[in-house]
Amino acid sequence: MTNVVLKIDKLKKVIGKRAIVSDISMELNTGEIFGFLGPNGAGKSTTIKMIVGLSKITEGDVFVNGLSVKDDFKGAMRNIGCIVENPDMYKYMSGLDNLRVFGKMYKNVDEARINEVVKIVDLEKAINDKVKTYSLGMKQRLGIGQALLHRPKLLILDEPTNGLDPAGIKDMRNLLKKLAKETDLTVLISSHILGEMQQMCDRVGIINNGKIITVKTVEEIINMTAEDGKTVLLVKTDNNEKAAELLLSVNINSSVMSDGVHVETTQEHVPEIITTLTTAGISVYGMDKQDAQSLEDVFMKLTGEEK
Repeated sequence: MTNVVLKIDKLKKVIGKRAIVSDISMELNTGEIFGFLGPNGAGKSTTIKMIVGLSKITEGDVFVNGLSVKDDFKGAMRNIGCIVENPDMYKYMSGLDNLRVFGKMYKNVDEARINEVVKIVDLEKAINDKVKTYSLGMKQRLGIGQALLHRPKLLILDEPTNGLDPAGIKDMRNLLKKLAKETDLTVLISSHILGEMQQMCDRVGIINNGKIITVKTVEEIINMTAEDGKTVLLVKTDNNEKAAELLLSVNINSSVMSDGVHVETTQEHVPEIITTLTTAGISVYGMDKQDAQSLEDVFMKLTGEEK
């Protein structure tokens, strides 16, 4: 049975007369990586701040491992590890001493747990070096180590790959996947790097203008077509220009590309397309369904960003 680690129930934030976040509801399950996506100003950071208690909830509630943020704040926070943007550290101290300082804030974080976390975030070779010598990627991994010290059920990361080079982003992705798979840690990650979210996340929630547009698996998202119920086919013929013109004349959306005719249609109309072309004396050499759209394509369409 799947355990719900984070439940957001009809969350609302009003500042003055303006609703920054309206009726946000989501559930995150044990061991999943959940991408929280939206344009700048969509309400991502406001929602995260309400989850971790940095912003007061106007209406609704947040439950972390079954505990209400409003009714049992300390209990709920014991189950959360969080990094908002870049983690704060003492740069003149070593990575190990930083972990020791943060470890003192919690009960039951001993030297054995600190060494375990160092191994988890793969900083064994550099842990005794001063943080000021660390690369940005190493600082991010140390920050995740700090957030994991008290064994939280939920890790929240707000734009964790900002400024990282491709190697650092890959390291971050591999680390989070390992944590989710091996320790059943649930990860909520806010980001604008859509290609990275496509590779990393199990599900994504897309927010715009303070409201959730959709929550689906990444596979479901990227298989969403340009219009409901439609798909894009690549049709290869002996006369692509004539084929496209003919299909347009019978109200089938078509366009000539370098690799053939791109046809936007439904599965039920495929026989009609073939009959229309062959009856007109056009030879059809092949018909293939096009690759699913990227997460970025769907994101742009759902949020209206392409306008």
